Parts: sequence; structure tokens; C-alpha cells
Amino acid sequence: MEVLYKTNRLIVKVFEADDLNAAKDFWGNAEVMAYCGGSIPYEKLGKVIDAYIRCHKEKGLSVYAVVEKETEKVIGAAGFNIRGSLENIELLYHFSKDSWGKGYATEAADACVKIAKKNAKVRSIYASADQGNAKSLKILEKIGFEYKGMKWFEDTQQEEPYYEMLI
Repeated sequence: MEVLYKTNRLIVKVFEADDLNAAKDFWGNAEVMAYCGGSIPYEKLGKVIDAYIRCHKEKGLSVYAVVEKETEKVIGAAGFNIRGSLENIELLYHFSKDSWGKGYATEAADACVKIAKKNAKVRSIYASADQGNAKSLKILEKIGFEYKGMKWFEDTQQEEPYYEMLI
């Protein structure tokens, strides 16, 4: 297990092929992914995990598995979508429904920002969320992101609140 960061309750680690079944509880769950373009079919999750493993190897940053220390279970994913260079990267986080309301997303998102700050190529991090996902927007503000206005996103086909953090 390649551990990138530890908090009091969580471990942020590089995904492994063995994390496939856990991923269905967040990426494969329609309710969890309702604000993110919908769930990912189980048969495609392996390719998603492989892509994030490869991204970490090639770019040094990626989306990571989040493990609850107490149970040693993968409960979510947090990290960065990398589109092109590492100068401006997108923060994301998704957690299994059983993990909601416990502060894990805030803890993991903050850990990921700390991981990104160690990479000299990163200049800014951005994030967005559906307007209806007030809890996710609150997380961004809580960890220091600044609201910049509404912005259109092709992947979700909608305008969303847009946040940035300069590194």
C-alpha cells in the first residue's frame, strides 16, 4: 500500500486493483453520484482505478483511495483530475453513503490540498459542485477555497459554483 497522507482518522493512498469492490459503494452508487453525472457501471470501475494508478505514476498526483483507519476499509475517493499540466488541477471527492456526515470529506479534501502543495508544479486548485449539493460547497469554503462565481462545465452540462485556491 502506497500511503500518501495520514490524518487522525483516515489514510490517503494510491488506488490498488483490490479496491474495485469498495469503489462500487461510491462511484457505483446512483445516490452518491447524483450530482456528478451519474454512477459508473461496475464493469468500468476497474478501468477508472487503473487510470488513476497510471496518472499517479506518470504525473505524481491523481485521485486516491481514502481508507478509514478504524475499519481499514476504503470508504471513498479524493484527489485530483489532471487535465493537461499540473499547474491548475481539479479537486474532487466522493464517499460511500455510510460515510456521509462524519467529516471525512472535509478531512480527506484538506489532506489532498496538503499533498498538492508539496508538488512544485501546482499553482492553483479549482473545484465545483452542483448548486444543490450545499454540503460539498461548504467543504470547499471550510478548507480555504475562494468562491469565484458561476462557470459552465462540459462534463456535467451545467453551470456550477466555481472555487479556486492559489498555491
